[in-house]
Amino acid sequence: MQIIDGTIASPKGFYATGLHAGLKKVKKDLGVIYSEIPANAAAVYTTNQVKAAPIFVTKDALKDQKLQAVVVNSGVANACTGKLGMENAKKMQELAAAHLSVEKENIAIASTGVIGKQLPMAIIEEGINKINLQKPVPRAFHEAILTTDTSTKEIVVTEKINGQLVTMAGVAKGSGMIHPNMATMLAFITTDAHISEQLLQTILSEKTETTFNQITVDGDTSTNDMVLVLANGLAENPMIEENTEAYEKFVAMFQLVSETLAKMIAKDGEGATKLIEAQVTGAHSELEARLVAKKVVGSSLVKTAMFGEDPNWGRIICAVGYAGSQTDPEKIDMWIGDQQLLKQSQPQIFDEKLMKKTLEKATVSITVDLNIGTQSGKAWGCDLTYKYIEVNALYHT
Repeated sequence: MQIIDGTIASPKGFYATGLHAGLKKVKKDLGVIYSEIPANAAAVYTTNQVKAAPIFVTKDALKDQKLQAVVVNSGVANACTGKLGMENAKKMQELAAAHLSVEKENIAIASTGVIGKQLPMAIIEEGINKINLQKPVPRAFHEAILTTDTSTKEIVVTEKINGQLVTMAGVAKGSGMIHPNMATMLAFITTDAHISEQLLQTILSEKTETTFNQITVDGDTSTNDMVLVLANGLAENPMIEENTEAYEKFVAMFQLVSETLAKMIAKDGEGATKLIEAQVTGAHSELEARLVAKKVVGSSLVKTAMFGEDPNWGRIICAVGYAGSQTDPEKIDMWIGDQQLLKQSQPQIFDEKLMKKTLEKATVSITVDLNIGTQSGKAWGCDLTYKYIEVNALYHT
């Protein structure tokens, strides 16, 4: 497997572009992904009971698990907008269908931005009509989906599967309101692999649990979270079947793309200065290990300690203790970086100068061994800074 420089349109038969429609003052705010042929598709959505209108429209479009295009706007979430919001979401789909000459049932839509505002449909219509796939600018799509993100998030990988070169690309946005119970904010994955929609959904659902669901920025689950995957089969590899070498290669590609995007989102948390990675080992089950790891990176006290570059292991063990998994409080080992802070729950002497250098890094790793089992899990988060307060205090204005 090889990571290459590319875009969401790098797999065969995909096109993408983005533009400034006018939903935001100057930044790009409308984008489209298009496949030459209808693609097998899979999705996961927010578990927040308050869901944005685009979620329902996209769910309806995916009943047959086929998609040919995805249209996304930023700036306005179209969430908590009532009957008119649902009508506008459907209208957005219809406008895209007419402009792209695609059946509306094969178009997914997604929105992100301020909750409670209606989509300005005149701007949406004018923007959709400006989409030009004859001269696509794929990286403009990466920009068009952003809100408070400080950078685009993308990865492209290739792999030989059954003699054919298969490409998979992923792009995501997400910086705040990140504590997903399915995925995080918006993520889109395209591939030219030939794989069934059923197997695609199975892989997405499984990998979401260990990647997108294992990140947290601020403990809030968005109304608009969605991950969409499109596989158009134009790499012309033989159909990927479960429990084969081809399947294992495809799953490895999917894992790398999903985990990379998830970590990019966590690292770009609003106001963040560093990525926090927690690995928990020695648990009774993988689920319990992942639960503890996410509690550690999600703890406000741990997050502020990391921002202050303070090796306050008491905050970490506190999060371990209230995670809700089985724990023996007398058996816990703990490390920050390479330095052990606890052994069998007893404090250890560590090199403070070396620890300072560890905590100054852009990525800080925390390892906790529960010593009661054989299973492990990871989670990713970011530090909590003054800037996070500033960004969110002024977000609506």
